Amino acid sequence: MSRGEPFSDRREAGAALVQPIKALALVDPVVLALPRGGVPVGFEIAQALRAPLDILLVRKIGAPGHEEFGIGALVDGASPQVVIDEAAARQAGASQAYIDREVARQLAEIERRRTAYCSAPPIPLQGRTVIVVDDGIATGGTVLAALKALARIAPRRVVLAVPLAPRDVLLTLGKFCDDIVCLSSPDPFFAVGAHYRDFSQTEDEEVIRLLAQARDWT
Repeated sequence: MSRGEPFSDRREAGAALVQPIKALALVDPVVLALPRGGVPVGFEIAQALRAPLDILLVRKIGAPGHEEFGIGALVDGASPQVVIDEAAARQAGASQAYIDREVARQLAEIERRRTAYCSAPPIPLQGRTVIVVDDGIATGGTVLAALKALARIAPRRVVLAVPLAPRDVLLTLGKFCDDIVCLSSPDPFFAVGAHYRDFSQTEDEEVIRLLAQARDWT
């Protein structure tokens, strides 16, 4: 997995992922993009496969009094899943009542964001092939939470598709999905944006537009 030239932008990165993904001959795929940057990448894949495109919202559950320290995550979906690091939760003194309150708060935030993105209700994923897409991976924490949550809802197959990611992170993530499609694993690995000529922020308006366009073919 090596690529000397940077991607021009996220749309080009998504287009470059299409052929390796098609080679997997996936059955009944649905593309789940992590917003916002993963949406332009996922759009190209979903368009080529004529597959549904949806967003996958992941919200961190922070420790009491230290929200930046994650003890788990809530992953969006038709049946939202909670992934808790039990050891971290005990160390942080997070009671079940605290976790329940945080889950409810983050569920409300997920619903607010879905409404803001004019997104349809989450697509049921049981028995389907799920392609999880982002514009790149650095540490992999968010994607790991997403993959752990998806495993609980019995999809047919889970594929992680990203333009670039560190090799050691891919080794960890590979334990939680069936296939990984990654175009480049630079070494040393710097920030994801260093491997794009245009890594300007994906705006909400673009997410809304691409999700609306994807509904045209689904």
